[in-house]
Amino acid sequence: MARIKGAMMTRKRRKKTLKLAKGYFGSKSKHFKMAKQQVMKSGNYAFVGRKLKKRQFRNLWITRINNAVRAQGMNYSSFMNGLKKSGIELNRKMLSEMAINDPASFTTLVETAKKAL
Repeated sequence: MARIKGAMMTRKRRKKTLKLAKGYFGSKSKHFKMAKQQVMKSGNYAFVGRKLKKRQFRNLWITRINNAVRAQGMNYSSFMNGLKKSGIELNRKMLSEMAINDPASFTTLVETAKKAL
């Protein structure tokens, strides 16, 4: 039986990796061995970055809510506690958007939270 060489699939696999490594510095974009290592590392960075992104956005929303609530004479934790007691279930993203774009309705939310405490 004839020996089958994997030239086509090997070339395809290497081209795919080099395409992912396009734009990397130096020989990391030219040599397959270095490109493979850097693509693996980049994948790890991207994975971690997707997790960090969620954490950083939540932190940003909480900071925005806290600043808006402090202007009303309250702090963040008591505001969130008051909202929970009054039965208002809005997530932090929506609360921060309201604080920026619709201050009048946010003020009514703060008043509702104060009454619930």
